[in-house]
Amino acid sequence: MIMESKNWKGRKDIVYSTNPDFKYDVNDNNQEQETLPPSKQKLKVYMDVKARKKGRQATLINGFIGTEEDLKDLAKLIKTKCAVGGSIKDNEIIIQGDFRDKIVEILSAKGYKAIKL
Repeated sequence: MIMESKNWKGRKDIVYSTNPDFKYDVNDNNQEQETLPPSKQKLKVYMDVKARKKGRQATLINGFIGTEEDLKDLAKLIKTKCAVGGSIKDNEIIIQGDFRDKIVEILSAKGYKAIKL
């Protein structure tokens, strides 16, 4: 029997089927969501020191709903305004240092609903 899809990593929880007519349906869960307007976004801004080199501080922003490009643009804006480095990982913006108050001000000025935790 020839497999229609060789993407076996995407087939979670299916090991074997005895049905000869079975066709595995690959759901494309990687489709990006449409970006919500800033007034409907609820972002959480908090500080994290665990799992960092030498206990360094990092400010994390999560809760963004939208495309990866819009998330990158928002991260770039925050990094520029705070004049620090940062990155994006697991749909979360990571900013080096403790800039919670400044980031909440920046996001509020752009129309986002941001809360400091």
